Amino acid sequence: MKTAVFAYTRRGRATAGTILEALEDAEAYTIPRFAEGRFLPLPSPAAPLYERCFRDCGALIFVGAAGIAVRSVAPCVRSKTTDPAVLCVDEQGRYVIPLLSGHIGGANALAKRLAELLGATAVVTTATDGRGRFSVDRWAAEGGYIIDSMAAAKAVSAAILEEDVPLCCPLPVAGELPPGLVYGSDGPLGIFIGWERKRPFETTLRLVPPALRLGIGCRKGVGADAIRAAVDAVMDEHRLDPRAVKCAASIDLKAREPGLLEYCEARGWPLQCYSPERLRAATGDFTPSEFVASVTGVDNVCERAALLGAERLLVRKTALAGVTVAVAAEQWEVRFG
Repeated sequence: MKTAVFAYTRRGRATAGTILEALEDAEAYTIPRFAEGRFLPLPSPAAPLYERCFRDCGALIFVGAAGIAVRSVAPCVRSKTTDPAVLCVDEQGRYVIPLLSGHIGGANALAKRLAELLGATAVVTTATDGRGRFSVDRWAAEGGYIIDSMAAAKAVSAAILEEDVPLCCPLPVAGELPPGLVYGSDGPLGIFIGWERKRPFETTLRLVPPALRLGIGCRKGVGADAIRAAVDAVMDEHRLDPRAVKCAASIDLKAREPGLLEYCEARGWPLQCYSPERLRAATGDFTPSEFVASVTGVDNVCERAALLGAERLLVRKTALAGVTVAVAAEQWEVRFG
């Protein structure tokens, strides 16, 4: 994670220097007369620099008064789902205060790490942390889950301070549920973890794991629109969330297929292509095609490509307008603690 560190006094620069020792990818700024070594001179006006760092960095650390940090980032603040972590450290290095994006942005975790480094106190003000209750947005961010609705996440975070919130999870769960969660499958509010488009609660917070592999085969020259229509039809029919797709996969003959490349780029999915030999090595019960075998050297492309690196096939070969689609799921375990 790229980090920007700002210091405004000689003592603050010394504290910032200690912080920099623990950061691999960091840029540091201070007032010009203290700028040397890893520290670059803070420009005047500094607003464009703060805006760039807010946009490009994962964390901003201000060593100085909290008011400086607040005024510096205030014009940039947009959303807790996209804003970087913003922290304030007093120049003596006694307190580390996460100001922005404590959970999703990781400011709380970074504050605790810096506090340990400095021998300081991390002043964490988010309610769930203060009461030792489950923090759903932090847990989801750390585990790589996609939060379906921030409104639902806020509702869960508020409710969990007063009562236990039910969790519906068809996936394997490792460890005991943390304080604030109980197993359940209905009620006014709850959490569902999985790649299916299910909403078992009146207000359901869906947490989507990126664990699906999409196998795609297609005729030469098939356009992105045809591939999109076929994939959408499969995902809709089986009630699967496209946001759970980790990657698309095919045979290496399709590695430069324009329509497939255009579609994957539009969806933000990496495309993994395999040789016929690698696809033939996949184990399982596949839907064979003599025609596909005569063209590609392997009896099935989409199912085999989807299953490579996955645990089980969820959707078998589905053909539509020159496109074949299959979906497989990687091994995924929900971990708490």
